[in-house]
Amino acid sequence: MFISPALAQTAAQTPGTAGDATWMVAQLLLIIGIVYLLLIRPQMKRARQREMELNAIIVGTRVIVAGLVGKVSEIVDDKTLKVRFSDGVDLTVLRSYVSQVVFETPANAQKKG
Repeated sequence: MFISPALAQTAAQTPGTAGDATWMVAQLLLIIGIVYLLLIRPQMKRARQREMELNAIIVGTRVIVAGLVGKVSEIVDDKTLKVRFSDGVDLTVLRSYVSQVVFETPANAQKKG
């Protein structure tokens, strides 16, 4: 109706140019690069930071496990810790279950004292 049959046949018979394929590949690479920069890289950085925090736990470090704040009383092995939550309440927990490591800073120590 709007396009004459001769024009439609000409458009259908024209093969895509090499520039079209190159542009599509460039767009795909650009999208992959953006996804890497915005999603994957920050997630890997957070995972590395968490790994470093969990490996830095020593005896006496304050940790939060499932909303409970305690102090590491013993390191059983590289995967488990013994955490003292109160006098006489020691629990053995997996290191991976520690949700947050509370590092003592001079400002935190002054607030307590």
